[in-house]
Amino acid sequence: MRDYKEEFKKRIEFIRSCLADAHANGIVFGNSGGKDSALVGILCKAACDNTVGIIMPCASRRNYGIDAEDGKELAERFGIETRTVDLTPVREAELAALNGVTEVNQAGLTNIAPRLRMTTLYTIGASENRLVAGTGNRSEIYMGYFTKWGDGASDFNPIADLTASEVFEFLAFLNGPESILHKAPSAGLFEGQTDEDEMGISYAAIDHFLYTGEATDEQKAILDRFHSRSEHKRRPVKTFETWLKEQE
Repeated sequence: MRDYKEEFKKRIEFIRSCLADAHANGIVFGNSGGKDSALVGILCKAACDNTVGIIMPCASRRNYGIDAEDGKELAERFGIETRTVDLTPVREAELAALNGVTEVNQAGLTNIAPRLRMTTLYTIGASENRLVAGTGNRSEIYMGYFTKWGDGASDFNPIADLTASEVFEFLAFLNGPESILHKAPSAGLFEGQTDEDEMGISYAAIDHFLYTGEATDEQKAILDRFHSRSEHKRRPVKTFETWLKEQE
C-alpha cells in the first residue's frame, strides 16, 4: 500500500503550488457524491480553506437523491462549503434549442450533463478567481471513461495518477464517508447506470492490468477497445502545425 500520510502532504503542496502559480484565491470542484470527487474535495479543502463544492443534479433521479445526500455528508464531515445548481432546466433548454437542428443520439444526450457541469464550474471559477479541480482517476483516464470538455477538463488534477483502487484506499485512510466508499461507481448519467456495467469490466481488472500488464483475453479486448477509441481524448487538440510536423 502507498504511504498515504506522506502523499497527503505532497498533494497539498502540489495544490498550493497550482494556486500560487495562477494567483488564484480559491478552488471549485464538482461534488458528485462519488469517491473521486470526495478525495479531491478533501485534498483541496486541506490545501485551501476557500474551497467550494458544487452539487449539480441534472435529470437523473439519483442526482437528486443518493448522490446529493452523499455529497452533503462529505461536505459536513470535512467543512467544505457547498452550493447546489440544478441543471435539469438548462439541459431541457439545450435540447429544445437543438430541436429541428439535429437528431440527438444517445452519445450526444449523455454527454450534455458533464459539459453543462463543467461550464458551471468554470463560470463560478472565473467569477470568483478560483481554479477548477479535476476529479478523474488513472483508471478512468486510461479507459477514456470521461467526457471530452466535460469532466475531462480542469485547471489541475490532484488524483490523475491514482487508480480507482488507490482512490478507495486513500479515501478510506482519510476517513471518507462509508456511504461513498461502498457505493458502486457511477457517473449518474442515466437511471441505473454504473461504470463497470457500462464498460463491461471491473475496476479491479482494469487496475490489475495497469499494475501488472496482465489480463484475460476477454478483458484485454475490452481494455484495448476502450483505450484505442478514446485516444483522441488524451491528446492535445490537433493543429495544422502539428499535422505538418507529422508529415516530416
